[in-house]
Amino acid sequence: MAKRPFLIPGVDKRLLIKDSLKAMPDLTRRRFITGGASLGALTLLTGCDVVDGDTAEELLKKVSKFNDAVQSWMFNPDALAPTFAESAITKPFPFNAYYTLDEAPDIDAADWKLEVRGLVDNKKSWTLDELHALPQVTQVTRHICVEGWSAIGSWTGTPLRDFLKLIGADTRAKYVWFNCADKDGYNSPLDMRTALHPQTQMTFKFADQILPRAYGFPMKIRVPTKLGFKNPKYVVAMEVTNDYKGGYWEDQGYNSFSGS
Repeated sequence: MAKRPFLIPGVDKRLLIKDSLKAMPDLTRRRFITGGASLGALTLLTGCDVVDGDTAEELLKKVSKFNDAVQSWMFNPDALAPTFAESAITKPFPFNAYYTLDEAPDIDAADWKLEVRGLVDNKKSWTLDELHALPQVTQVTRHICVEGWSAIGSWTGTPLRDFLKLIGADTRAKYVWFNCADKDGYNSPLDMRTALHPQTQMTFKFADQILPRAYGFPMKIRVPTKLGFKNPKYVVAMEVTNDYKGGYWEDQGYNSFSGS
């Protein structure tokens, strides 16, 4: 018989859940609360009793993984994010990061190369001139931030799925993982179905101009079907992989799928 966790006398399990919610990212917390899941349902879902703060945190991790799985199951790779007229573009488009603009990476285009790793046939590194020579398209789409605001911008670049085909990527792999030049080693995984979405883009221009430093020069990944933190900027490497390697915000509790 499996050992049943000892319930601490006098501890209200609901209060433990409430305290643990305070540590969750705002969006995850809102989804958790508005979902209306009862304590009994959560216990059934996760297969564990809530006995202390550590158990509650573990329960919430399982709920987060369940949320990712549900979002992935609901994702339609053929459904397009809304597009807008250029007259709807937000001016000025906001800079957004966990640091100030003065702390943003200042990258020399002449020295920069995109490193390609993992399950691909061609692992050559790409210069910015080589990438700029690829066919490009423009989209006017909405950036939705996990903090609750949104802004519309014009983004030009190469569809990621076209680049993955060009380098001979194994699109049966689970993820494309991006490394960036931001402080603290920003990185983020993208599930392969989203990577292959027609609007997911390797972005080189904003508003028909070379991508400014504020928005991720020399390259960002524009993913209009995801929340803003899933749109990595200042990208220096991409890896096609079956291994989930976490990410800067994902490791802090944010849902990895995070569809918008």
